[in-house]
Parts: sequence; C-alpha cells; structure tokens
Amino acid sequence: MAATDTTRTTEPDLAGLEAGLDALDTVQVGRTPLRQVLLHKVLPPVVAVALVLTVWKLLVLAGVTDDYKLPDPTAVWRSLRELWLQGTLFDIIWTSVSRGLLGFLAALALGTPLGLLVARVPLLRAALGPLLSGLQSLPSVAWVPAAVIWLGITDAAMYAVILLGAVPSIANGLVSGIDQVPPLYLRAGRTMGATGLHGTRHVLLPAALPGYVAGLKQGWAFSWRSLMAAELIASSPELGLGLGQYLENARTDSDMPGVLLGIILILLVGIAIDLAVFSPLERRVLRARGLATR
Repeated sequence: MAATDTTRTTEPDLAGLEAGLDALDTVQVGRTPLRQVLLHKVLPPVVAVALVLTVWKLLVLAGVTDDYKLPDPTAVWRSLRELWLQGTLFDIIWTSVSRGLLGFLAALALGTPLGLLVARVPLLRAALGPLLSGLQSLPSVAWVPAAVIWLGITDAAMYAVILLGAVPSIANGLVSGIDQVPPLYLRAGRTMGATGLHGTRHVLLPAALPGYVAGLKQGWAFSWRSLMAAELIASSPELGLGLGQYLENARTDSDMPGVLLGIILILLVGIAIDLAVFSPLERRVLRARGLATR
C-alpha cells in the first residue's frame, strides 16, 4: 500500500518536472511593441548622434583648432546638400556598394567550400589553417600595391583586394562553427543515413550556422574595409567615382568638409548593410536555437 502511494505521488511530480522543462525549452516569440522598439532601438543611437554633434559644435565654437582642420557641422551639411542637388550622391554610394556586394558574394562562394575542406580534412587544416589566420590578420591595404601591379588600376584589382581580405574571415568563421558542433549530432546524422554531402548539407552546416554567420558578418566588414582602401589608393577616372575616391579627391583639394562627409558616408553605409542584412540574419539563427528571444 505504501509503495502504491509513493508511485502515485511520484507520477505527478515527474509530470510537473517535464512540463517545467518544456516551458524552459519553449522560446516565446512575439511582436515587439512599437513603443519598446522606439525606446530601446531607435532612441539610443539618436541620442548618441545628437551628443556627438553637440560636442562637435562646442569644439568649433571654442576654437580648439583651425577651421580648415575642424569645420562646422553645417559646412559638412552643405557638402552633402551640394552632392544631392548635383544628383551625384547616390551614384557615388552605389558605385562602392555594388562593388562591395559583388566582391562579398564572390568571397562567399570561395570561402564556404574552402572552410568546409579545411575543417573536415586534417591535412588541409595543418597546411592552410595557419595561413588563413595569418591572412585574416594582414591589413587589406597591403594587398593594394600588389593587385595594381598584377591587374592594373581596374575593377579586377578592386575585387582581388576584396577577396584577399574577406575569404579568410568567411572560411575561418565556418571552421570555428564546425569545430563547435557536438560530435553527437554527426553520429546521429550518420545513424539516420546522413553521410557525405547529404550529412554536410542537413547536419553539419545547420549546426555550424552561428559561427558561420559570425564569419559572414566579419567577412562583410573586411570586404568593405578592403574596398575603401583600394579606392583610396588606386583611384582613377576609369573606375568611376566611389566613396573612397571621393574621399581622396576631397583630401587632394584640401576640402575638409568633404573629407568628413566621405568618412561619415562610409560609416553609414557599413552600419546600414549590417543592420539590414547581417544583424537580422544573426538574430534569426540565434532565435531558432533559443539563444535570443527577439
């Protein structure tokens, strides 16, 4: 009789424990209220920009340096307005953005299979692993003189610099993601017949997604930095006017408002691409694994 009572008492406890674990595993995903989005996502960067502009204006009013070194924010605004009225603002931005995105896609196509091979073939890891890490730490600007000598001042030189800067980051990100995949996943996949390319597609790559996405994010950052370095050094009328060449032209003309405007535009484009593409992708991957709730 006592044993029966113990069994009856234990069964509800186990049921409650299972329900609690299920609740912990369940990620509640709902639409974030607009007010909360504005308060936590929009307001902080707006306040930060306002503070930077305020400090900038105060430094100008205080006369901490000459006007040609630190122009008034309104002078930068006038340079922006002039580009807008001339109808060249979006052409300048698109020249660089199109190059950066095309170069990044090429780096993605090369870096992904390279990362898979390095991660899964021990001999290739021993041979190429240190080289990829070294290339990732090498400043992209170091490749510009070599690319110009090899390919001339052409778009091909720009893309070569982007590839040399971004491919190691993408490959290393995928290698890191694969290294963090629990061996149990691979054994379970093999048990269910997921071997070879089938296992790579349906088990290995999905499990390595967090590290892979981090590598993609870093790869884009390297692509954008590499392109700006190439446009700054290897500027030519035949290449069209991109953000890097606009910045170099402003420096040549001692146009400090133009220089600051070029820097701001480069920064804004990098932030915009990250917020529009990579941050949502990263949140989606983390949310699918219960590592983020919004």
